[in-house]
Amino acid sequence: MESGTVLHSDVFRLQPRARAASAVFPLGLGVAGVHEVCEASFGDIAALTGFAIAAAKQKAGTVVWVSQRKIEMDHGRVLQGGVRRLNRAKMPILEVHTRKLTDTLWAIEEAIRSSAVSLVVADVEAVEFTASRRLVLASSRHGVPVILLQPYTCEGSTAASARWRVSARPSAPNRFDPRAPGNPRWRARLERCRTAPHLAGHVFDLELNHETLSLTVVSGLATDTADTREVAGDRPDIRHARA
Repeated sequence: MESGTVLHSDVFRLQPRARAASAVFPLGLGVAGVHEVCEASFGDIAALTGFAIAAAKQKAGTVVWVSQRKIEMDHGRVLQGGVRRLNRAKMPILEVHTRKLTDTLWAIEEAIRSSAVSLVVADVEAVEFTASRRLVLASSRHGVPVILLQPYTCEGSTAASARWRVSARPSAPNRFDPRAPGNPRWRARLERCRTAPHLAGHVFDLELNHETLSLTVVSGLATDTADTREVAGDRPDIRHARA
């Protein structure tokens, strides 16, 4: 495996070939605007949740986490213990549970307008353009960033600042036990970005370091077989539980 590059969300800069030298990973996720983080396929909700929490630049303040019932019925609730482990800023989380999409959108907008929170995260169905536009305007006016965690059915155009498409990857090899899971790995594809449209289609293969809670760009995932050849027939394709 080629050596990785540690990804600090506030300092990592894209390669020189990118025309916008000021573009910084993860392009404002959790800092400003409305960002969509979507499943690549059904069952990737755990991967996108972990990616969103780990990649977003965290600051002091309360987080409002809105969960729509339909998403909870399909994928289950977020494990708060997992969120706390990834919560570098130790932000308190206020949970809101809603039944319908309209109620969910209302709750998100009210949380933004309160100006009493640092971030709004929502498990929600695909949001159409007009509704996303309202959220973008409210986020801009009150300075509260929004992360929409959405299922694989999220398609079409919205007013969101960016859309990430996230999938799970096989875990990293465990240096102590080749049969045990190592650090979780995700693949994040930047589907579109209004602030850096030329980066659309860029793919990040990422690994989470549990000790430092930092992300690493991992090269050569497709050909990485180090330390696993002896147990290749026994080792499953490990996907981690939802954060």
